[in-house]
Amino acid sequence: MHFFDETESTRELRERLKAFMETHIYPNEEKVWAEASTQGWTPALGWDICPTVERLKGLAREQGLWNLFLPHSHRAPQGLSNFEYAPLCEIMGRVHWASEVFNCNAPDTGNMETLERYATESLKDRWLEPLLRGEIRSAFLMTEPAVASSDATNIQCSIVRDGDHYVINGRKWWSTGAGSRHCKVFIVMGKTDADAPRHQQQSMVVVPADTPGVRVLRPVPVFGYDHAPHGHMEVLLENVRVPVENILLGEGRGFEIAQGRLGPGRIHHCMRSIGAAERALELMCHRLASRTAFGKALSEQGVWHERIAESRCSIDQARLLTLKAAWMMDKVGNKAAQGEIAMIKVVAPNMACKVIDWAIQAHGGAGVSPDTPLAFSYADQRTLRLADGPDEVHRQALAKLELARLGLRKKAPSMPVTRGC
Repeated sequence: MHFFDETESTRELRERLKAFMETHIYPNEEKVWAEASTQGWTPALGWDICPTVERLKGLAREQGLWNLFLPHSHRAPQGLSNFEYAPLCEIMGRVHWASEVFNCNAPDTGNMETLERYATESLKDRWLEPLLRGEIRSAFLMTEPAVASSDATNIQCSIVRDGDHYVINGRKWWSTGAGSRHCKVFIVMGKTDADAPRHQQQSMVVVPADTPGVRVLRPVPVFGYDHAPHGHMEVLLENVRVPVENILLGEGRGFEIAQGRLGPGRIHHCMRSIGAAERALELMCHRLASRTAFGKALSEQGVWHERIAESRCSIDQARLLTLKAAWMMDKVGNKAAQGEIAMIKVVAPNMACKVIDWAIQAHGGAGVSPDTPLAFSYADQRTLRLADGPDEVHRQALAKLELARLGLRKKAPSMPVTRGC
Protein backbone atom coordinates (compact mmCIF):
# COMPACT_ATOMS: atom_id res chain seq x y z
CA MET A 1 0.00 0.00 0.00
CA HIS A 2 1.38 3.39 -1.01
CA PHE A 3 -0.08 5.82 1.50
CA PHE A 4 2.19 8.74 0.72
CA ASP A 5 1.61 9.28 -2.99
CA GLU A 6 0.36 12.86 -3.16
CA THR A 7 -0.62 14.43 -6.45
CA GLU A 8 0.77 17.81 -7.39
CA SER A 9 -2.74 19.28 -7.37
CA THR A 10 -3.39 18.02 -3.83
CA ARG A 11 -0.04 19.35 -2.62
CA GLU A 12 -0.82 22.72 -4.17
CA LEU A 13 -4.30 22.77 -2.58
CA ARG A 14 -2.79 21.94 0.81
CA GLU A 15 -0.38 24.88 0.63
CA ARG A 16 -3.13 27.25 -0.50
CA LEU A 17 -5.38 26.06 2.31
CA LYS A 18 -2.64 26.55 4.92
CA ALA A 19 -2.07 30.08 3.61
CA PHE A 20 -5.80 30.81 3.80
CA MET A 21 -5.91 29.59 7.39
CA GLU A 22 -2.97 31.82 8.35
CA THR A 23 -4.36 34.88 6.60
CA HIS A 24 -8.07 34.63 7.27
CA ILE A 25 -9.04 31.95 9.82
CA TYR A 26 -6.69 32.26 12.81
CA PRO A 27 -6.85 36.11 12.90
CA ASN A 28 -10.66 35.95 13.02
CA GLU A 29 -11.14 33.29 15.71
CA GLU A 30 -12.07 35.71 18.47
CA LYS A 31 -14.29 37.76 16.16
CA VAL A 32 -16.32 34.74 15.04
CA TRP A 33 -16.61 33.52 18.63
CA ALA A 34 -17.95 36.94 19.64
CA GLU A 35 -20.43 37.04 16.74
CA ALA A 36 -21.78 33.60 17.65
CA SER A 37 -21.88 34.27 21.39
CA THR A 38 -23.94 37.47 21.18
CA GLN A 39 -26.87 35.80 19.43
CA GLY A 40 -29.98 34.67 21.23
CA TRP A 41 -31.95 31.70 19.93
CA THR A 42 -35.73 31.75 19.61
CA PRO A 43 -38.00 29.09 18.06
CA ALA A 44 -39.43 31.67 15.68
CA LEU A 45 -36.14 32.93 14.28
CA GLY A 46 -33.31 30.57 15.20
CA TRP A 47 -29.74 31.84 15.05
CA ASP A 48 -28.52 34.10 12.30
CA ILE A 49 -25.29 33.68 10.35
CA CYS A 50 -21.90 34.98 11.47
CA PRO A 51 -21.04 37.83 9.07
CA THR A 52 -17.32 37.07 9.20
CA VAL A 53 -17.86 33.43 8.23
CA GLU A 54 -20.08 34.47 5.32
CA ARG A 55 -17.45 36.93 4.10
CA LEU A 56 -14.72 34.29 4.30
CA LYS A 57 -16.91 31.79 2.44
CA GLY A 58 -16.94 34.17 -0.50
CA LEU A 59 -13.15 34.41 -0.44
CA ALA A 60 -12.72 30.63 -0.20
CA ARG A 61 -15.02 30.06 -3.15
CA GLU A 62 -13.18 32.65 -5.23
CA GLN A 63 -9.91 30.84 -4.47
CA GLY A 64 -11.26 27.42 -5.47
CA LEU A 65 -11.20 26.06 -1.90
CA TRP A 66 -14.81 24.92 -2.04
CA ASN A 67 -16.69 21.58 -1.90
CA LEU A 68 -13.43 19.65 -1.75
CA PHE A 69 -15.04 16.72 0.13
CA LEU A 70 -17.44 15.35 -2.51
CA PRO A 71 -15.90 12.78 -4.89
CA HIS A 72 -17.36 11.51 -8.16
CA SER A 73 -19.98 14.21 -8.65
CA HIS A 74 -20.42 16.19 -11.86
CA ARG A 75 -22.17 18.83 -9.74
CA ALA A 76 -18.93 19.37 -7.76
CA PRO A 77 -16.11 18.39 -10.13
CA GLN A 78 -13.50 19.80 -7.76
CA GLY A 79 -14.30 17.10 -5.19
CA LEU A 80 -11.41 14.94 -4.04
CA SER A 81 -11.08 11.30 -3.07
CA ASN A 82 -11.11 10.42 0.64
CA PHE A 83 -7.33 9.98 0.62
CA GLU A 84 -6.72 13.27 -1.21
CA TYR A 85 -9.11 15.13 1.08
CA ALA A 86 -7.67 13.76 4.36
CA PRO A 87 -4.75 16.21 4.81
CA LEU A 88 -6.97 19.16 3.83
CA CYS A 89 -9.71 18.18 6.27
CA GLU A 90 -7.07 17.87 8.98
CA ILE A 91 -5.98 21.46 8.38
CA MET A 92 -9.59 22.65 8.58
CA GLY A 93 -10.00 20.78 11.87
CA ARG A 94 -7.51 23.06 13.60
CA VAL A 95 -10.33 25.61 14.09
CA HIS A 96 -13.83 24.37 14.91
CA TRP A 97 -15.73 26.56 12.43
CA ALA A 98 -13.17 26.60 9.62
CA SER A 99 -14.70 23.75 7.60
CA GLU A 100 -17.87 25.80 7.07
CA VAL A 101 -15.84 28.49 5.32
CA PHE A 102 -14.94 25.91 2.65
CA ASN A 103 -18.46 24.38 2.54
CA CYS A 104 -16.99 21.20 4.01
CA ASN A 105 -18.85 21.19 7.34
CA ALA A 106 -20.93 18.51 8.99
CA PRO A 107 -23.75 17.62 8.75
CA ASP A 108 -24.05 19.32 5.37
CA THR A 109 -21.27 17.21 3.88
CA GLY A 110 -23.02 13.98 4.85
CA ASN A 111 -26.37 15.28 3.65
CA MET A 112 -24.89 16.41 0.34
CA GLU A 113 -23.29 12.99 -0.16
CA THR A 114 -26.60 11.33 0.70
CA LEU A 115 -28.53 13.46 -1.78
CA GLU A 116 -25.89 12.95 -4.47
CA ARG A 117 -25.94 9.17 -4.07
CA TYR A 118 -29.57 8.42 -3.33
CA ALA A 119 -31.91 11.31 -4.26
CA THR A 120 -33.86 11.82 -7.47
CA GLU A 121 -32.66 14.48 -9.88
CA SER A 122 -35.56 16.75 -8.91
CA LEU A 123 -34.59 16.54 -5.22
CA LYS A 124 -30.97 17.23 -6.15
CA ASP A 125 -31.98 20.29 -8.14
CA ARG A 126 -34.10 21.61 -5.29
CA TRP A 127 -31.83 20.86 -2.31
CA LEU A 128 -28.36 19.67 -3.34
CA GLU A 129 -27.59 22.59 -5.62
CA PRO A 130 -28.21 25.35 -3.03
CA LEU A 131 -26.27 23.31 -0.46
CA LEU A 132 -23.34 23.04 -2.85
CA ARG A 133 -23.51 26.80 -3.35
CA GLY A 134 -23.52 27.33 0.43
CA GLU A 135 -26.80 29.25 0.28
CA ILE A 136 -28.69 27.08 2.79
CA ARG A 137 -27.96 24.66 5.59
CA SER A 138 -29.39 21.25 6.46
CA ALA A 139 -29.79 18.81 9.35
CA PHE A 140 -29.87 15.03 9.75
CA LEU A 141 -32.60 13.77 12.09
CA MET A 142 -31.78 10.29 13.33
CA THR A 143 -31.02 10.22 17.07
CA GLU A 144 -33.99 10.07 19.45
CA PRO A 145 -34.16 10.91 23.18
CA ALA A 146 -36.52 8.08 24.13
CA VAL A 147 -34.42 5.13 22.88
CA ALA A 148 -30.79 3.98 22.91
CA SER A 149 -29.62 5.37 19.61
CA SER A 150 -26.41 3.34 19.69
CA ASP A 151 -28.68 0.77 18.00
CA ALA A 152 -30.36 2.52 15.09
CA THR A 153 -32.97 -0.21 14.74
CA ASN A 154 -34.48 1.18 17.96
CA ILE A 155 -35.75 4.25 16.11
CA GLN A 156 -39.43 4.91 16.85
CA CYS A 157 -40.19 7.89 14.60
CA SER A 158 -42.97 6.71 12.28
CA ILE A 159 -43.23 7.36 8.55
CA VAL A 160 -46.67 6.22 7.36
CA ARG A 161 -47.90 6.41 3.79
CA ASP A 162 -51.21 8.18 3.27
CA GLY A 163 -52.09 8.32 -0.41
CA ASP A 164 -49.55 10.51 -2.20
CA HIS A 165 -47.89 11.62 1.06
CA TYR A 166 -45.94 10.27 3.99
CA VAL A 167 -47.03 11.35 7.47
CA ILE A 168 -44.15 11.64 9.97
CA ASN A 169 -44.44 11.62 13.75
CA GLY A 170 -41.53 11.52 16.19
CA ARG A 171 -39.10 13.39 18.40
CA LYS A 172 -35.41 13.82 17.49
CA TRP A 173 -32.45 15.43 19.17
CA TRP A 174 -28.79 16.21 18.56
CA SER A 175 -29.98 17.43 15.16
CA THR A 176 -26.88 19.44 14.31
CA GLY A 177 -27.45 22.53 12.18
CA ALA A 178 -31.19 22.73 12.80
CA GLY A 179 -30.78 25.82 15.00
CA SER A 180 -29.82 28.08 12.12
CA ARG A 181 -32.51 30.17 10.48
CA HIS A 182 -30.80 29.21 7.23
CA CYS A 183 -31.42 25.49 7.79
CA LYS A 184 -33.98 24.77 5.09
CA VAL A 185 -34.10 20.98 4.79
CA PHE A 186 -33.93 17.87 6.97
CA ILE A 187 -33.15 14.27 6.11
CA VAL A 188 -35.26 12.24 8.55
CA MET A 189 -34.79 8.56 9.40
CA GLY A 190 -37.80 6.67 10.73
CA LYS A 191 -39.77 3.45 10.47
CA THR A 192 -42.06 2.72 7.54
CA ASP A 193 -42.74 -0.92 8.45
CA ALA A 194 -42.28 -2.19 12.01
CA ASP A 195 -43.08 -5.74 10.87
CA ALA A 196 -40.36 -5.97 8.21
CA PRO A 197 -37.01 -7.67 8.87
CA ARG A 198 -34.98 -5.73 11.41
CA HIS A 199 -32.77 -3.84 8.93
CA GLN A 200 -35.56 -3.18 6.42
CA GLN A 201 -37.93 -1.32 8.74
CA GLN A 202 -36.27 2.09 8.38
CA SER A 203 -36.53 4.65 5.62
CA MET A 204 -35.15 8.13 4.97
CA VAL A 205 -37.22 11.00 3.70
CA VAL A 206 -36.44 14.60 2.73
CA VAL A 207 -38.44 17.11 4.80
CA PRO A 208 -38.42 20.87 4.08
CA ALA A 209 -37.78 22.63 7.38
CA ASP A 210 -40.82 24.90 6.98
CA THR A 211 -43.26 21.99 6.59
CA PRO A 212 -46.28 22.36 8.93
CA GLY A 213 -45.85 20.21 12.03
CA VAL A 214 -42.07 20.71 12.30
CA ARG A 215 -41.11 22.36 15.59
CA VAL A 216 -37.52 23.07 16.62
CA LEU A 217 -37.90 23.00 20.39
CA ARG A 218 -34.52 23.95 21.87
CA PRO A 219 -30.76 23.82 21.53
CA VAL A 220 -29.09 20.98 23.45
CA PRO A 221 -25.79 22.38 24.82
CA VAL A 222 -22.56 20.35 24.91
CA PHE A 223 -20.76 20.91 28.24
CA GLY A 224 -22.50 24.29 28.34
CA TYR A 225 -21.62 25.27 24.75
CA ASP A 226 -24.67 25.85 22.54
CA HIS A 227 -22.67 25.80 19.28
CA ALA A 228 -24.42 28.87 17.91
CA PRO A 229 -25.21 29.74 15.19
CA HIS A 230 -26.13 26.18 14.19
CA GLY A 231 -26.55 24.17 17.37
CA HIS A 232 -27.68 20.65 18.17
CA MET A 233 -31.43 20.82 18.41
CA GLU A 234 -34.36 18.87 19.74
CA VAL A 235 -37.01 18.66 17.01
CA LEU A 236 -40.63 17.56 17.23
CA LEU A 237 -42.40 16.18 14.16
CA GLU A 238 -46.19 16.12 14.50
CA ASN A 239 -48.24 14.89 11.54
CA VAL A 240 -45.66 16.25 9.11
CA ARG A 241 -46.78 15.53 5.54
CA VAL A 242 -44.36 15.31 2.60
CA PRO A 243 -44.87 13.95 -0.94
CA VAL A 244 -44.01 10.30 -1.51
CA GLU A 245 -41.42 11.53 -4.03
CA ASN A 246 -39.34 12.72 -1.07
CA ILE A 247 -38.41 9.17 -0.04
CA LEU A 248 -34.77 8.25 -0.69
CA LEU A 249 -34.28 5.03 -2.70
CA GLY A 250 -37.56 3.58 -1.44
CA GLU A 251 -39.19 2.17 1.66
CA GLY A 252 -37.00 -0.02 3.83
CA ARG A 253 -33.72 1.35 2.43
CA GLY A 254 -32.89 3.70 5.32
CA PHE A 255 -30.41 1.42 7.05
CA GLU A 256 -28.62 0.85 3.76
CA ILE A 257 -28.42 4.59 3.13
CA ALA A 258 -27.15 5.22 6.65
CA GLN A 259 -24.30 2.77 6.12
CA GLY A 260 -23.26 4.69 3.01
CA ARG A 261 -23.64 8.07 4.71
CA LEU A 262 -21.89 7.48 8.01
CA GLY A 263 -18.63 5.98 6.69
CA PRO A 264 -17.33 9.19 5.07
CA GLY A 265 -18.76 11.29 7.91
CA ARG A 266 -16.86 9.28 10.51
CA ILE A 267 -13.55 9.58 8.74
CA HIS A 268 -14.05 13.33 8.22
CA HIS A 269 -14.55 13.66 11.98
CA CYS A 270 -11.32 11.74 12.56
CA MET A 271 -9.37 13.91 10.14
CA ARG A 272 -10.54 17.01 11.97
CA SER A 273 -9.69 15.38 15.32
CA ILE A 274 -6.09 15.03 14.19
CA GLY A 275 -6.01 18.71 13.23
CA ALA A 276 -7.41 19.69 16.62
CA ALA A 277 -4.76 17.57 18.37
CA GLU A 278 -1.94 19.08 16.28
CA ARG A 279 -3.07 22.58 17.19
CA ALA A 280 -3.30 21.63 20.87
CA LEU A 281 0.23 20.22 20.82
CA GLU A 282 1.58 23.43 19.25
CA LEU A 283 -0.22 25.57 21.83
CA MET A 284 1.09 23.32 24.60
CA CYS A 285 4.70 23.59 23.45
CA HIS A 286 4.57 27.37 23.11
CA ARG A 287 3.00 27.70 26.54
CA LEU A 288 5.58 25.44 28.17
CA ALA A 289 8.43 27.39 26.59
CA SER A 290 7.02 30.71 27.85
CA ARG A 291 6.42 29.77 31.49
CA THR A 292 8.93 29.29 34.32
CA ALA A 293 8.29 27.35 37.51
CA PHE A 294 10.70 26.13 40.19
CA GLY A 295 13.62 27.85 38.53
CA LYS A 296 13.36 26.59 34.95
CA ALA A 297 11.10 26.65 31.92
CA LEU A 298 8.25 24.17 32.03
CA SER A 299 9.45 22.85 28.67
CA GLU A 300 12.64 21.69 30.40
CA GLN A 301 10.87 19.63 33.04
CA GLY A 302 10.77 15.88 32.55
CA VAL A 303 7.06 15.25 32.88
CA TRP A 304 6.39 17.59 29.97
CA HIS A 305 9.04 15.92 27.82
CA GLU A 306 7.11 12.69 28.31
CA ARG A 307 3.80 14.30 27.36
CA ILE A 308 5.17 16.09 24.30
CA ALA A 309 6.76 12.89 23.02
CA GLU A 310 3.67 10.79 23.71
CA SER A 311 1.49 13.38 21.95
CA ARG A 312 3.66 13.27 18.84
CA CYS A 313 3.62 9.47 18.74
CA SER A 314 -0.15 9.31 19.25
CA ILE A 315 -0.98 11.95 16.63
CA ASP A 316 1.20 10.35 13.98
CA GLN A 317 -0.17 6.88 14.69
CA ALA A 318 -3.74 8.16 14.36
CA ARG A 319 -2.91 9.98 11.14
CA LEU A 320 -1.43 6.85 9.58
CA LEU A 321 -4.48 4.80 10.51
CA THR A 322 -6.77 7.50 9.12
CA LEU A 323 -4.86 7.60 5.84
CA LYS A 324 -5.06 3.83 5.59
CA ALA A 325 -8.83 3.92 6.15
CA ALA A 326 -9.25 6.69 3.56
CA TRP A 327 -7.10 4.81 1.04
CA MET A 328 -9.12 1.63 1.54
CA MET A 329 -12.43 3.49 1.19
CA ASP A 330 -11.24 4.78 -2.18
CA LYS A 331 -9.79 1.49 -3.40
CA VAL A 332 -12.11 -1.23 -2.07
CA GLY A 333 -15.16 0.65 -0.77
CA ASN A 334 -16.67 1.55 2.58
CA LYS A 335 -17.88 -1.94 3.41
CA ALA A 336 -14.47 -3.54 2.95
CA ALA A 337 -12.93 -0.70 4.97
CA GLN A 338 -15.40 -0.94 7.84
CA GLY A 339 -12.79 -2.32 10.24
CA GLU A 340 -10.40 0.53 9.55
CA ILE A 341 -13.23 3.08 9.84
CA ALA A 342 -14.27 1.61 13.20
CA MET A 343 -10.67 1.60 14.44
CA ILE A 344 -9.98 5.22 13.61
CA LYS A 345 -13.36 6.31 15.01
CA VAL A 346 -12.23 4.88 18.36
CA VAL A 347 -8.59 5.96 18.16
CA ALA A 348 -8.77 9.56 16.88
CA PRO A 349 -11.20 11.18 19.38
CA ASN A 350 -9.57 9.36 22.32
CA MET A 351 -6.15 10.52 21.15
CA ALA A 352 -7.37 14.10 20.68
CA CYS A 353 -8.97 14.15 24.13
CA LYS A 354 -5.68 13.05 25.70
CA VAL A 355 -3.52 15.59 23.86
CA ILE A 356 -5.97 18.46 24.43
CA ASP A 357 -6.24 17.54 28.12
CA TRP A 358 -2.46 17.78 28.48
CA ALA A 359 -2.50 21.11 26.65
CA ILE A 360 -5.16 22.38 29.06
CA GLN A 361 -2.99 21.25 31.98
CA ALA A 362 0.00 23.08 30.55
CA HIS A 363 -2.04 26.30 30.36
CA GLY A 364 -3.25 26.07 33.95
CA GLY A 365 -6.33 28.19 34.62
CA ALA A 366 -6.16 29.70 31.12
CA GLY A 367 -6.71 26.24 29.68
CA VAL A 368 -10.23 25.94 31.04
CA SER A 369 -11.11 29.55 30.23
CA PRO A 370 -12.38 30.95 26.91
CA ASP A 371 -9.02 32.70 26.43
CA THR A 372 -7.76 29.70 24.46
CA PRO A 373 -9.64 27.35 22.08
CA LEU A 374 -8.71 24.35 24.22
CA ALA A 375 -11.78 24.02 26.46
CA PHE A 376 -14.17 24.23 23.52
CA SER A 377 -12.00 21.81 21.55
CA TYR A 378 -12.00 19.31 24.40
CA ALA A 379 -15.80 19.44 24.66
CA ASP A 380 -16.00 18.90 20.91
CA GLN A 381 -13.68 15.89 20.88
CA ARG A 382 -15.22 14.30 23.96
CA THR A 383 -18.57 14.42 22.21
CA LEU A 384 -17.11 12.56 19.23
CA ARG A 385 -16.65 9.51 21.43
CA LEU A 386 -20.46 9.32 21.27
CA ALA A 387 -21.41 10.96 17.98
CA ASP A 388 -21.61 8.68 14.95
CA GLY A 389 -21.44 5.72 17.29
CA PRO A 390 -20.03 5.30 20.80
CA ASP A 391 -16.64 3.67 21.29
CA GLU A 392 -18.28 0.52 22.62
CA VAL A 393 -20.28 -0.11 19.43
CA HIS A 394 -17.24 0.28 17.20
CA ARG A 395 -15.15 -1.96 19.45
CA GLN A 396 -17.90 -4.57 19.34
CA ALA A 397 -17.93 -4.44 15.54
CA LEU A 398 -14.13 -4.76 15.46
CA ALA A 399 -14.19 -7.79 17.74
CA LYS A 400 -16.77 -9.50 15.53
CA LEU A 401 -14.70 -8.78 12.42
CA GLU A 402 -11.61 -10.23 14.08
CA LEU A 403 -13.46 -13.37 15.16
CA ALA A 404 -14.86 -13.78 11.65
CA ARG A 405 -11.38 -13.36 10.15
CA LEU A 406 -10.16 -16.25 12.29
CA GLY A 407 -13.13 -18.39 11.37
CA LEU A 408 -14.54 -18.23 14.88
CA ARG A 409 -17.71 -16.42 13.85
CA LYS A 410 -19.97 -17.40 10.98
CA LYS A 411 -20.68 -13.94 9.61
CA ALA A 412 -18.86 -10.63 9.65
CA PRO A 413 -20.99 -7.74 10.93
CA SER A 414 -22.26 -4.95 8.76
CA MET A 415 -20.99 -1.44 9.46
CA PRO A 416 -22.76 -0.15 12.59
CA VAL A 417 -25.42 2.46 11.99
CA THR A 418 -25.54 4.64 15.08
CA ARG A 419 -25.40 8.22 16.23
CA GLY A 420 -24.67 7.17 19.79
CA CYS A 421 -26.50 9.87 21.75
